[in-house]
Amino acid sequence: MSIAALDTALYRIELPVPLSDSTHGTMTHFELVTVRLRDGDGAEGVGYTYTTGAGGAAVYSLIDQGLRPVLLGADADAIEALWQRMWWRLHYGGRGGSVSLAVSACDIALWDLKARRLGRPLWRLLGGFDPAVPCYAGGIDLEFTLDALLAQTDGNLARGFRAIKMKVGRARLSEDVARVAAMRRHLGDDFPLMADANMRWTVDQAIRAARALRDCGLTWLEEPTIPDDVAGHARIVREGGVPIATGENLHTLHEFTQMIAAGGVTFPEPDVTNCGGVTVFMKVAHLAEAFNLPVTSHGAHDLTVHLLAAAPNRSYLEVHGFGLDRYIEQAMAMEAGNAVAPERPGHG
Repeated sequence: MSIAALDTALYRIELPVPLSDSTHGTMTHFELVTVRLRDGDGAEGVGYTYTTGAGGAAVYSLIDQGLRPVLLGADADAIEALWQRMWWRLHYGGRGGSVSLAVSACDIALWDLKARRLGRPLWRLLGGFDPAVPCYAGGIDLEFTLDALLAQTDGNLARGFRAIKMKVGRARLSEDVARVAAMRRHLGDDFPLMADANMRWTVDQAIRAARALRDCGLTWLEEPTIPDDVAGHARIVREGGVPIATGENLHTLHEFTQMIAAGGVTFPEPDVTNCGGVTVFMKVAHLAEAFNLPVTSHGAHDLTVHLLAAAPNRSYLEVHGFGLDRYIEQAMAMEAGNAVAPERPGHG
């Protein structure tokens, strides 16, 4: 069945509470770019990507002007072939970045369309493993007071979360250590706790921070330095003494290959909305499995729960702090600290 129509849109989504981390500053809104594909029978697939507040217009334009001619009239089931055509049409001007976001949104819509046409949930179409996926609450809370941080934590515990991530990367390392230690005391010794530095540090600073946080029993320290420094990540893994998660700012399969092969990551962390879509996310998951590594995720939890439900080496699903659930018809279900992939056709 061929693709008969493509609709794309750009939205500004205001955040109910301003959020902050160590590199993006205070975020008051994010941008949502959607793609809707329809085939000749009227079946529809939906995909999306997002930004942290800027650049959405470029992504929208790449889809509207660059990828529309590739997709209209094409065989909707030839997803791998269409991915290659989309990639190489935009490759010269991008090779990552906005190009990967644009391709991701369209690829997600293609997979949703295929699953809906077959009447199957996406996680089953991708192979199926276990619909109950361990998840954590991803806090974006660097500038919260300690009281506010602990109050947010109590709220997440009341919602049923059994793992939590907090932000680090304040001006003084001692402040980070004190906040993480306070969270550890609040949660208890065995509660899964992650910390996210959002690329704040140099490699040497990251090693010092990792060593300072070792006694806090972190599940992982996330994005300790810039994603471009593969050798630096390998040093942090070797010398820091804590597991490292990274990948939300890696936009190609090849970047993940280099990071994993170099030993620069313990928990590969693709974001389906910017790594190349479902097609690439699953390749990253299988690549991680080949290296005996657990795969985690960043953002888009309503969609990514399907992908991790199809991956035997999945670890935790991030339930993101942007509040996108306000715009989703049926919010993601949780049971006993697990996110549950739905049985509705498509990604739901």
